[in-house]
Amino acid sequence: MRRSLFGRTWPNVIAVVLIVFFIFPVYWMIATSFKKDQDITSKTPVFIPFSATLEHYTTATGAENFWTYVTNSVVVTVSAVLLSLFIATMASFALARMKFRGRKGFVLVVMMAQMAPWEVMTIAVYIISRDNDMLNSLVPLTLFYMMMVLPFTIWTLRGFIAAVPKELEESAMVDGCTRPQAFVKVIFPLLAPGLMSTSLFGFITAWNEFPLVLILNKDEGKTLPLWLSSFKTAFGNDWGATMAASTMFALPVLILFIFLQRKAVGGLTDGAVKG
Repeated sequence: MRRSLFGRTWPNVIAVVLIVFFIFPVYWMIATSFKKDQDITSKTPVFIPFSATLEHYTTATGAENFWTYVTNSVVVTVSAVLLSLFIATMASFALARMKFRGRKGFVLVVMMAQMAPWEVMTIAVYIISRDNDMLNSLVPLTLFYMMMVLPFTIWTLRGFIAAVPKELEESAMVDGCTRPQAFVKVIFPLLAPGLMSTSLFGFITAWNEFPLVLILNKDEGKTLPLWLSSFKTAFGNDWGATMAASTMFALPVLILFIFLQRKAVGGLTDGAVKG
């Protein structure tokens, strides 16, 4: 009896410890963003900001070009995700439903592209952008981010399409639908979990990307990660405003994950094992 109770208790204790370990930095960031300056610099840690303030959020959002960098991040991230979903949907359909020469080789290339470190393309992207006068532009960033998430998107959606019985598509075509119409009316609605999981992965990857934008863009072409790394006020490092900006930077990903959590997790597992 005692052994059984112990066997049920210790995994829960370990889980709680791990949750606290990983959640505490996030809590400290959010709590610091609401603290007053004297509480932030106090020698005695203030774990709960009883005298909260929104001054740091005002400082962060009032910084020069802040909303320009927000717009840049949103435009680049959303565009990259939509482009990757559009291309991957067509490519995954071809891999799952059509037989053509080089099909297995293409699948192998997709897997290799997923495993290869994307940093190896940084120099090539910089040279291409420089030679085509595209430095400090959002276009190469969007295309590069799209290439980063495209292999994963293709692989995941391929599993979902392969799991849909061909008979459903053939029945729709017998009823008068063309193949594109059968795809839109029959297969595409069943791809919702896969689309959500891949879009979440793509959004997080593009939203957090730092090294490439550091190399390619500057001034008003920055995105939020690059701006956040160099954010300072006239008085030097403002840790309260930095934590406020970091909290706002993490908020879109957190909100998106909360809304898509269940279907996204199911999409990752189903797309990985089917087909």
